Order: sequence, then structure tokens, then C-alpha cells
Amino acid sequence: MDADEVEARWGAAWRPEQVAGRLAGLAAPWCVAAGWALDLFLGGPPRAHGDLEIAVPAGAFGELRACFPELAFDAVGWGRTWPDAGPAALAATRQTWARDPASGQYRFDVFREPHEGGTWICRRDERLRLPYPETVERTAGGIPYLRPELVLLFKAKAARDKDRADFARALPRLDAGRRRTLARWLRAAHPGHEWLSALEQPGR
Repeated sequence: MDADEVEARWGAAWRPEQVAGRLAGLAAPWCVAAGWALDLFLGGPPRAHGDLEIAVPAGAFGELRACFPELAFDAVGWGRTWPDAGPAALAATRQTWARDPASGQYRFDVFREPHEGGTWICRRDERLRLPYPETVERTAGGIPYLRPELVLLFKAKAARDKDRADFARALPRLDAGRRRTLARWLRAAHPGHEWLSALEQPGR
């Protein structure tokens, strides 16, 4: 698929509350990730989104998949897709697009995250490991989302214009503790990152 076709097939992506409603009974930890996670943290009207990304421990993906029997899950990596992915494709990739077979429209994107039991492992830097409860926060309505410091750490690797805009939107809402945490993680994973100076200036 070319970029225009991919964009068109994401035109009917679900919102966080739609996925959360379907996963209410899932025992495994999961959360909304990426740009939508920042919007859930910030509250208020969301920015425009081209998709919806959620994250789940790789070992629990089968449980999540079973919650959406009407959807096909295509593994994604290296610019190609594996439709209705089997074990081999899933083992070789970390990203999965949930597709409506009838329309071909993608509904949400699943990151299958590395972990050891109940310990989350950062795919950007395996030295960063946290108990799963420390990676997730919740909206007043109970929707789980990845804590903003982790969202921004992922966005920092190859910051695009929208990632810089997300950082600028989130920065005023990050208290001193969150700023210190993000700065520490950035120094470890991306030494000299452009966001460090802003994080280290109190009151910005």
C-alpha cells in the first residue's frame, strides 16, 4: 500500500472510549499510547488524530485479540504488512493494525510491548524497566493511558513537527517531578536531546 492508501484506510479509526468499552473485562494491562495518551492527560478538546494507538504486553496480545473477534489483525514492520498475522509474523514484529475485513478500514493500532512478567521494558532503551502500574494513568472515566513522560520519551527519538507540538502542549502541565523524570530518561536514551533545555528551565 502507498501512503495515500494507508491514510485513507485510517479514515474511520476508533476513539479511545470505543476501545476501552470493549476491553473493560481484559485482565492484562493495556493503555492508550502516543498522541491520544497526551490528549487524555491534558483533557479538553483533542487535536486531530490520524489513528489510535494502544499498547499491551506482547504476551497478552492473544487475550486482547480475542476481545475483537470481528476484526483481523495485520502485523506491520519495515514498510510492509502481514494480513491476519500468524505466530511467525507476530514474533518478528511489534506493531499490529486492527482491520475491519468487510470495509478494509483500520480501527486501531496495537503496540505489543516487551516485558518480563509484570515488568514493562522500554523498547527504546531496555535499561528502563518499570512495574506495569507505574506506566499507566487513568482519566476520570477510567480510560488507561500511558503516562506522559513515557509518551514524550517515545516521541523524542525522531521528533517530527507534530511531536514537537505535542511536547510544547504538554510541557506547561508537567510538574517538577515529571520534568525531572523525563529529563533523566532522555539523558539516558537520547543524550543532548533538544528538549532537555526546556525541561531544565523552571516555570516554562
